[in-house]
Amino acid sequence: MKITARTICQILNGEIEGNPEVIITHPAKIEEGAEGAICFLANPKYENYAYTTKASVLLVSKAFEAQQPISATLIRVEDVRQSVAVLLQQFSKYQKSTPKQQTIDNSISGVDENAKIGKNTTVGLFTIVRAGAIIGDNCTLHEQVFVGENVKIGNNVELFAGVKIMHNCVIGDNCVIHPNTVIGSDGFGYAPQKDGSFQKVPQIGNVVIGDDVEIGANTVIDRATMGSTVIKNGVKLDNLIQIAHNVEIDENTAIAAQAGVAGSVKIGKNCMIGGQVGIAGHLTIADRTQIQAQSGIAGSIKKPDTALYGSPAFGYNEYVRSHIVFRSLPQMEKRLRALERMVREMSESNKD
Repeated sequence: MKITARTICQILNGEIEGNPEVIITHPAKIEEGAEGAICFLANPKYENYAYTTKASVLLVSKAFEAQQPISATLIRVEDVRQSVAVLLQQFSKYQKSTPKQQTIDNSISGVDENAKIGKNTTVGLFTIVRAGAIIGDNCTLHEQVFVGENVKIGNNVELFAGVKIMHNCVIGDNCVIHPNTVIGSDGFGYAPQKDGSFQKVPQIGNVVIGDDVEIGANTVIDRATMGSTVIKNGVKLDNLIQIAHNVEIDENTAIAAQAGVAGSVKIGKNCMIGGQVGIAGHLTIADRTQIQAQSGIAGSIKKPDTALYGSPAFGYNEYVRSHIVFRSLPQMEKRLRALERMVREMSESNKD
């Protein structure tokens, strides 16, 4: 891809300083910028690279004030991170700009004759689509994807290699699911028996995923025991996440890697849940809750806009203050023991 700084500036509604005709061929990190690259400066700790980068164009905030000369052409924008997202979408579209047409090779793929495949949808090598499945238009199923019986997939969906969508599950429009993720595996349901063994409880529900959802690699979303495990519009899930049966995650919530959500939890809208967070079963998490990484949630969060930290988690600011005290405990113990000696000595002196 070749594009001028002027064109990028117009796309981002920015202001340009320097040569507007310089050619951009690729985006790059600021510390790795070379000729033809466009880099960005969003974090002040990387500012030193702005003065040494060989990149052709540098994306900066309108408020940025250079302390040294910068050789790159500058594009100033209101919000650097948001502009980077727009920029990467442009490069991504270019990479995928080859016109699509429906391509299915049944000699090495297994698309059942009773499955329905939409217009301009491609099915990769060794991919299986079972009977009753309905796949919308402009979808891409990469190699070794499995789509079970009666699955419904919307338009503009991309399933990367190794994704498994089990029977009766529903995927909305504009979703992206990354490699080796499993949608609709059995929920973890077992009934304890008198002899100490466990009897499996059949999991007869499904998973329903809304529109504009993106799910990372090696994530697992279990089907409901009855009814549906629900992932609503705009949810973003990272890699290596476990979502248990009958969980409901409301719109535009983001969950980072290695988090685990136990059964029947209801998570509100616009929540942000950090990596390795664990949430116990049957809890309710209010809208816009923020949970710091490695926290453990053992009780429902009923008040929206709550920030939590720790295990078991409590108020974020309270945790930070408590952590400062915790780190000081060895010194506090020394002072306490010194005070005890002084009191003991004073008591013995008074006896004399």
